[in-house]
Formats: sequence, structure tokens, C-alpha cells
Amino acid sequence: MKSYLALVHKDEGSAFGLSFPDIPGCFAACDDEAGILRAGSEALELWFQDEAPVQPRDWNSIAREVAVDLAAGAVLVAVPFVQPQTRQRRVNISLDAGTLQAIDAAADGLGLTRSGYLAMAALNEIRGGH
Repeated sequence: MKSYLALVHKDEGSAFGLSFPDIPGCFAACDDEAGILRAGSEALELWFQDEAPVQPRDWNSIAREVAVDLAAGAVLVAVPFVQPQTRQRRVNISLDAGTLQAIDAAADGLGLTRSGYLAMAALNEIRGGH
């Protein structure tokens, strides 16, 4: 899994804006701090549907490039990018029986398989969902 640094900025009375120094033209916005990782992950996923992934640069290189923005109050946040693949892999995991029952009930309530639910929950957690 790669992470790309997003420059997060917010003007008074506006949403949080995200831009990716490594990916000019890739932007995201969200209304609150809790949505920053999710909005960034979704922007990366949409962007890379049509573009080949690029190698992310290191924090110091990007921090030097956006130093003026950082001095003005912007921050850098590492946003995870999970490259979707069409290939499925079977894995064996161990869970507490009560946890497994809760997972099965939640999956059934959403019309998902156990595997589908676990994948959705894991990606939600990786992308900063709560």
C-alpha cells in the first residue's frame, strides 16, 4: 500500500481542501477533519482509475516545495492508497466466536458475504472511516 502526502488547507468558513503535490490536478474536499482521509483516499482511487500510479516522494521533498503553504497554516497528511485489483485471494483468519457472529449479522443486514463485509470494513478503517 502506498501513501501520498496531501496538503490540507482550510480558509475561514470553508471546507477543508486537499491537494496532492505528487499528483497535480488531483483534489478533494470535506466538511470536517474526520473526513480528510476518506476524501483523500476516494480522490486517489478516482484519479488512478485513468492514470498510472506514480511513486510518492518523501516528506522532506514535499515539505520544501510547499513551505509557504505550511507556514500559512496548511498541514501535510499521509493518505493511504489501496490499488484495486481484480484478483481475489483466499486467506485463513481466526476470530472470537462472538465477533464472528456479530460480523455475520452485520454482513447479512447489508446483504453482503462475510468476506465482502470484512473487506469493506478493513478498507473503511484504512481510509480513516469511523
